[in-house]
Amino acid sequence: MSEIEFSKELQSNETNIPGVIVFDLPVHGDNRGWFKENWQREKMTALGLPDFGPVQNNISFNENIGTTRGIHGEPWDKYVSVASGRIFGAWVDLREGESFGQVFTLEMDSSKAIYIPRGVANAFQTLEENTVYSYLVNDHWRADATDYSFLNLADETANIQWPIPLEKAELSEKDKNHPRLADVTPVPNKKTLVVGGLGQLGTALQAILPDAEFVDRDDFDMTNPEAYKTKNWRDYDTIINVAAYTAVDQAETPEGRKAAWEINAAALKHIAKVATKHGITLVHISSEYVFDGTNELHDEDEPLSPLGVYAQTKAAGDLITATVDNHYLVRTSWVIGEGNNFVRTMKGLAEKGVKPSVVNDQIGRLTFTKDLAEGIVYLLKTKPAFGTYNLSNTGNSVSWADIAKIVYEKTGKSADDVTPVSTEQYYEGKTGISPRPLQSTLKLDKIESVGFHPRGWRQALDEYLKEEN
Repeated sequence: MSEIEFSKELQSNETNIPGVIVFDLPVHGDNRGWFKENWQREKMTALGLPDFGPVQNNISFNENIGTTRGIHGEPWDKYVSVASGRIFGAWVDLREGESFGQVFTLEMDSSKAIYIPRGVANAFQTLEENTVYSYLVNDHWRADATDYSFLNLADETANIQWPIPLEKAELSEKDKNHPRLADVTPVPNKKTLVVGGLGQLGTALQAILPDAEFVDRDDFDMTNPEAYKTKNWRDYDTIINVAAYTAVDQAETPEGRKAAWEINAAALKHIAKVATKHGITLVHISSEYVFDGTNELHDEDEPLSPLGVYAQTKAAGDLITATVDNHYLVRTSWVIGEGNNFVRTMKGLAEKGVKPSVVNDQIGRLTFTKDLAEGIVYLLKTKPAFGTYNLSNTGNSVSWADIAKIVYEKTGKSADDVTPVSTEQYYEGKTGISPRPLQSTLKLDKIESVGFHPRGWRQALDEYLKEEN
């Protein structure tokens, strides 16, 4: 029998298969035997182990040397260790993508463990008698599961160098008859679900996330708890919620108030619960309306101070999103994309010869959905620290009246056709109007510090108007 190396330092080591991590475990021994922390969430996640939320522990006891099991790709993540004995482990990446077919092997005793992500197939061969092989997994084993993947232990492409030749090893009949690599259907990657995917931001996301699943209320009613039972959530790793009730003034009415709270807050409670339970990353879109607009520049840590009903529901949504460990709260302002928006309205008025009055004391920056969508995808791909990120286009802060003047000029009209007025003047005599924050400029230092740099809003506006012509 091999001697266990005692008192090693806990260390993690990446492998040639993306996401597969090997751990050296400290084992403490004396004349009585040995003790180890086989699974230590806090220490191991600090070393790079995903916080994968194990729910079941499975044990394989193997009496004889040469017992060979696998190669099985189960639809869950696994943390594998040896409780007793010694094994030769082999893992083959069966996920779709560039690393499909990649092989990693390792001899393991009680002082090592390995993390295996979903879709990477697991196999081992015992090198000592009475070996105990342990799996910590993040989904419950189900006999009726149909999404397993298998590879033949003798596959020539994988070319695993088994210490004990397979003809001399103990194998099950099932393992002998699994397919070769050429006949294996790759395990699909986990999916991204975009809720509210037919709106202006959803349309922009479709252009850069062609493989994502986009749903609207007809496909998936986010307000209905029963809708969440129709999804196999372990097939998803990301939910992007771009659905929102945005009728700011209508939210001040009895019916609008209920709808705003239902969509912007109550429904998000269901999404957050699913994301937390299944370890899904949640992206939620917030608004500068969560602030009262008394600060000239809003950073991510500014306390919430919403004014109207719409603003209050968005602030509630921020708080709900923050309960999900793996979340990106993307706060934006003055969104321009497909469908009805301020720029398109001003362009239409200019073309009709209308000379509008536009407020000049609400100050901010435009955000074009192209840049907003690219920023969201950037966060998901680069995976900076979870939390809140402001995201708008860059450039100087201006008023709505300033933007209207630019649109008029770009449309071939005179900027003087736009009459600047105060918010108070604009709404004088009107009822049921929600208060607006006068200062909407978002500080962008945090998003830029992680490497994403949006276009200037003037450049984006010019390109948008050209596309509109």
